[in-house]
Amino acid sequence: MSLSTRFRRLSARRRPVLAAAAAVALAGSLAACGGDEPASAADGFGTIDVQYSWIKNEEFTGEFYAYENGYYEDAGFDQVNGISGPDTGVAKLLSGEVEVALSDAASIGAAIAEQDAPLKIIGATFQKNPFTILSLADGGNIATPDDLVGKRIGVQDSNASVFRALLSANGLSEDDVEIVPVDFDPTPLMDGQVDGFMAYLTNEALTVELAGYEITNLPYAENGVPFVAETFSVTDQYLSENRELLKAFLTAEIQGWTDVFNEPTDASVELVVDYYNQAASDNSDGLESVFGALDPEKTGLALEATKELISTEETEEAGLFTISDDLKEQTVASLAGAGWDVEVDRLFDTSIIDEIYEENPELKAYLP
Repeated sequence: MSLSTRFRRLSARRRPVLAAAAAVALAGSLAACGGDEPASAADGFGTIDVQYSWIKNEEFTGEFYAYENGYYEDAGFDQVNGISGPDTGVAKLLSGEVEVALSDAASIGAAIAEQDAPLKIIGATFQKNPFTILSLADGGNIATPDDLVGKRIGVQDSNASVFRALLSANGLSEDDVEIVPVDFDPTPLMDGQVDGFMAYLTNEALTVELAGYEITNLPYAENGVPFVAETFSVTDQYLSENRELLKAFLTAEIQGWTDVFNEPTDASVELVVDYYNQAASDNSDGLESVFGALDPEKTGLALEATKELISTEETEEAGLFTISDDLKEQTVASLAGAGWDVEVDRLFDTSIIDEIYEENPELKAYLP
């Protein structure tokens, strides 16, 4: 039995209900248009290109299930091309090279604030951003913002603004710490060259822990810098002209991520490894071909950590990808701390995801 067939059968018990929900959502959107539905809605949505923020790993397990279990096809797409990162997607959205980007509030907010970029976040996979200050328990042991004072903190150039937001949110300044330029390899932390290291809860934190170190995390989301990440982002024009398409796309995404919360972790890890290996063999623009084989153990742990960033009390009530008014305000405040001033209505338009759940409330029930 092929891997694709195995995963299709794995979720067969859920597909009839979810496929029906997709059809209802699509039918509802067409009915709302009266008798003049666009040709793309009546005849299918064709092909769209979606930029991923990172390599094809566990961060996109829901997308992989959407492929494997036919949710994109059910929604009316001939093809959804998931393009490996790393890439914020901002430039490709603005140039029209991709239609949707899985980006983050910091990248989209910075583009709006600095370039007046016509972009919108229409939903968010991660309700909590994955940034953390990682330290060794027998080293820096940075458990509170006050523990940052006097410490050597490894910060990547691309993350400098977000690190400043963490300092600002906790009444600290760059004079209170020693910032050490690093890349994304946590070796300087393990070698004692820095006391803390700006990391991802789903990546470097696990790498160091699996290397045998006892670690301490200072998560940004819990220490004054909450903002959404893995955001579904589009241009203003694309949003205004393709609401039915985006509605169908997000419905398929909800179905895919619902499977993540319902299928065994081992099965999901196998699926992730398969898509990663395929991307590596395709010599895509991403980094899969240079990173080597995925570690299934780390992938499984990262997937569980990813679920914790996705599922909150708010999403349990309102549904996946929703963004509460409070979280929108918190996101904007966090961006202001990094020096990016943007209004809530300029950054977010979650009307499509709201419509999906109004018309199909059963889709809210993503937990087993």
